[in-house]
Amino acid sequence: MSTFRKFLLAGSVVVLSFQAIAKDQPKAEFVSTELSGGLYMVEGKGGFTGGNIALSVGDDGVVMIDDSMPPFLDLLKKKVKKLTKRDVDFLINTHAHGDHIGNNEAFAKDGVSIVGHKNMRKHLLKNGVKVKGQNVNAPKGALPVITFSNTMAFHLNDEEVHISHMPNAHTDGDAVIHFRKANVIHAGDIFFNNRFPFIDVNSGGGVKGYISAQKKIVAKSDSLTKIIPGHGALATRADLIRSVLMLEDVVSLIEPYIEAGKSEDDVVKANPIAKYDALSWGFISTEKMIRQVYKSLTGHKAMKGEHKKGMKKKEAGHSHDDHSH
Repeated sequence: MSTFRKFLLAGSVVVLSFQAIAKDQPKAEFVSTELSGGLYMVEGKGGFTGGNIALSVGDDGVVMIDDSMPPFLDLLKKKVKKLTKRDVDFLINTHAHGDHIGNNEAFAKDGVSIVGHKNMRKHLLKNGVKVKGQNVNAPKGALPVITFSNTMAFHLNDEEVHISHMPNAHTDGDAVIHFRKANVIHAGDIFFNNRFPFIDVNSGGGVKGYISAQKKIVAKSDSLTKIIPGHGALATRADLIRSVLMLEDVVSLIEPYIEAGKSEDDVVKANPIAKYDALSWGFISTEKMIRQVYKSLTGHKAMKGEHKKGMKKKEAGHSHDDHSH
């Protein structure tokens, strides 16, 4: 097993406990929905398989967005082969979390060219990966070989595919992919459909940047746009607008406590966002939502111990069917 795969299974950079996830492997499968001619959303069912994937298939080649996690590599490859006999040519990463880029190294070995924002590559080069508690360099195959700063475009399969950087949103290296002709947008983890999002403050994310990014996606869309969230069911512009309004309200409910000098624990105890409890799920509870928004608004980094605490909570209470994620 490669260093990168060992690292991912240890779960030190990603936000999920892969040991718990791997237990779902026998039940898990990938299902696909054709959104337009040759453009598919691929998602896991029956177990948590990582973030939602997109696949563009046509005469010019095959482009995939995100690539699941190591325990599901064979399942993913089998699914891709059912949709096309061609090999994947390009792999676009939406951001650096391992539930979205867990099979980068494996696909790179197959000759796939990986594309990502420059900050995503910097993140992996600077922070490396951990194996059994020790930092090691990220393997070359896990890194994007094509990077961009603000925007870039693919002109393949009779489609104009625009990739945009959304700064300081979920992380500092998020990419949103817009299939203009098909009117389909892959939002990555800038959108968790019908649940609280994870905002990775430690990786340059922030709630206000997250809201700004969602508004930019709204501006790119119309009532017919199909939006692939990083996690959750296929969505519409109306779904995304509901997320924007919720997040703006959450900020407005928490900010007065910060202005009054209340501590993070004070805000958790008061629970000013209780009306949104239904959006709580296995990894982001209402408490975790408050804490990450508080840290974002006050400029504090999340405590390392909280990451481990969150992973333990997820291991105890998460199921894929709860968040299609």
